Amino acid sequence: MHFLPLIEAKREGQELAAEQIQEFIRAYTAGQIPSYQVAAFLMAVYFRGLTTAETRALTLAMRDSGEVLQFPPDPRPLVDKHSTGGIGDKVSLPLAPLLACLGFRVPMISGRGLGITGGTLDKLDSIPGFQSLPPAGRIVELVQRVGCVIGGQTERMVPADKELYALRDATATVPSIPLIVASILSKKLAEGLGALVLDVKFGAAAFMPTREKARALARALVTLSAECGVNTRALLTNMETPLGRAAGNWLEVKESVLCLDGRGPGDLRELVLACAAHLLVQTGKAATLAAAHAQAAACLDSGQPRRKWDEMIAAQGADLAAFAGKLARDHTAPVVAALKAPAAGFVARCDARIIGEVVRDLGGGRFTKEAGINYDVGVDALAKIGEAVPAGGVLARVHAADAAQADAACARLKAAFEVAAQPVAAPPLIVETVEPAP
Repeated sequence: MHFLPLIEAKREGQELAAEQIQEFIRAYTAGQIPSYQVAAFLMAVYFRGLTTAETRALTLAMRDSGEVLQFPPDPRPLVDKHSTGGIGDKVSLPLAPLLACLGFRVPMISGRGLGITGGTLDKLDSIPGFQSLPPAGRIVELVQRVGCVIGGQTERMVPADKELYALRDATATVPSIPLIVASILSKKLAEGLGALVLDVKFGAAAFMPTREKARALARALVTLSAECGVNTRALLTNMETPLGRAAGNWLEVKESVLCLDGRGPGDLRELVLACAAHLLVQTGKAATLAAAHAQAAACLDSGQPRRKWDEMIAAQGADLAAFAGKLARDHTAPVVAALKAPAAGFVARCDARIIGEVVRDLGGGRFTKEAGINYDVGVDALAKIGEAVPAGGVLARVHAADAAQADAACARLKAAFEVAAQPVAAPPLIVETVEPAP
């Protein structure tokens, strides 16, 4: 195709037809448009935006650029959850088996981390033997048999998104709401979902720095997803402080298991139950949010989701004996060092961005998609805002590859915490729910 006229049209703010966008995605995926022209187009979109109709056409064209999961008829609704990413955000891990035990099918297609934001697949890859990239047929088979799968995007699933995301990352065009919406929803629509809950984060360590920007993204996602036939809600959640008490791949798996055992941190449990409750209401399995929350809590506390977790990871290749042995260890990194409070008081600040940067620099995150990571490093035992700490009390533990890295991380973590003389109220975690317009 002749792509230059489309670049010129978008540069001038003109609206493209759905057929033009479909042909663009087809040709680009087939290698018929050079990357430098697509980069120019993305920059034009970044500055000029896309209309709702254009965003919808782009999303559907990206979804249809590869294989779409096909599930047999089944009374269990197909549902999923997506998070825009944060520090310590391991909600997907306990949520998937919980949803399966609540009578859902969960084909959870997840991604890897980049920068300070952790990736669900990286966490799962810290489990001995776990296979995070099952082919599409295997995903369908396991969802039907086990009820849930957490895996990565196959090579043939939404290939247009893979190409465009890499180019957006290299051309500083990632922070475009229409392009974000198309990237997220093209993958979720490829799962054939009936309902979706979104966790859109804002704050110091979130992709969207303010609540207002997070709301704008949430509204765009919810509106388009609903137009495409998927019952969708979004929760706006605070990412000024980490979720839970652990950040780092294996440490977050351990904390997820604690949540399934009923011994996890309160904020993690709160968000897991909120996501489950909304999906129960969205699919008509519960009449009210309060009833749905009680149903989800009872299921989580029954021990069933913990057993389902083992069933899920074993079905994806995990060695359960090796996993249990690893869980029993206090730490798997060579060195552990504690950051201690300089004086008695109350935790007034626990900065998620600084903590995320420390975890990344310990080797637990990536600067580029190709970089390797150390699954065992990270930070745990994080003191939460509002908690009392004695002088010398632990504010955090650093898990590092060697003593020098541990000492450097502890020195940097001092700036993440503030201890006040007077009690400080913890900020609310879930601040708003965005639903489709009536």
